[in-house]
Amino acid sequence: MSRVLVTGGSGFIAGHTILQLLAAGHSVHTTVRHLSRAADVRTTLKNHAAANNLTVNDDLTFFAAELEDPAGWREASRGCDYVLHVASPFPAGTPKDENALVKPAREGTLRVLRAARTADVKRVVVTSSFAAIGYGHKARRTPFTEDDWTDLSAPLHPYHRSKTLAEHAAWDFIEDEGDGMELAVVNPTSVFGPILGSRLSSSVELIHDMLEGKMPSVPKIYFGAVDVRDVADLHVRAMANPKAMGQRFIAIAGDCISLRDVATILRQRLGDAAQQAPKRQVPSFMVRLAALWSDKARQILPELGKVKHASSAKAKALLGWEPRPAEDAIAATAESLIAAGLVESGS
Repeated sequence: MSRVLVTGGSGFIAGHTILQLLAAGHSVHTTVRHLSRAADVRTTLKNHAAANNLTVNDDLTFFAAELEDPAGWREASRGCDYVLHVASPFPAGTPKDENALVKPAREGTLRVLRAARTADVKRVVVTSSFAAIGYGHKARRTPFTEDDWTDLSAPLHPYHRSKTLAEHAAWDFIEDEGDGMELAVVNPTSVFGPILGSRLSSSVELIHDMLEGKMPSVPKIYFGAVDVRDVADLHVRAMANPKAMGQRFIAIAGDCISLRDVATILRQRLGDAAQQAPKRQVPSFMVRLAALWSDKARQILPELGKVKHASSAKAKALLGWEPRPAEDAIAATAESLIAAGLVESGS
């Protein structure tokens, strides 16, 4: 068994990845911004493992480190065979200065790579995003693949720009300064699945808001979906499989879906518990009209009505990856939110 550093241990993808590594018998290092969070994260992981009959070892060590500070990364990486760099800044809204996202994403990735190189790590797996693949393009019918890159010359949301620049920086580092260290990259679409605690990712918050009736109608927006457990599994496969060296892997379960599709899935799978999920789709002309005064509406205009299918054929062929259907991931998200008491009934 190997020793593996998973960055950003309090995060959604990182937590599920840690659980799968511990279940497989690996020794895990993980980082949190403050060690005061370590006990809560450990308890959350243990509780989830117990509730899901997942047998995990207790070989988990916490280190204090954050993306914008060089301190702690060398210590966290020391003695590790692999590094899974999952941590990434994700905004609650759109920052006024895109560098508030771009700089920590890019510089944080480089800090982790330098620390891994110093520790003689065999391979780093970086969690990038479909945001680094499918944005800034004209509408297209053909699925996106790992050969595609987001067009940095196009107007982009700062998050999309940050993920693209961070991934470019990772590949450039490996080519110019990697000293033989290997790199693989996972590019997830929107990530759903069972929550680990009360801190919700943006995708999970979408399901939460639909269940509570906070979204009476939805715009015509499409996106790929994948279960967090399958994203974690893809990270572990990309870490250990020799065929993953130097490769990107899109994580998507089937075709892309719309916001209205998500609401329909919730009603079909949860019945009365999802009665507040939206039934109406806002006509696109109304979104364009609202964009004249609404910054939120303006942000979605470039993606309005764009169908973005993507292919996970490479992950399936090279690594034997088989994701569960998107419908199951969405239902699991909602069920875990309700089980945790995070959805107000009768809203």
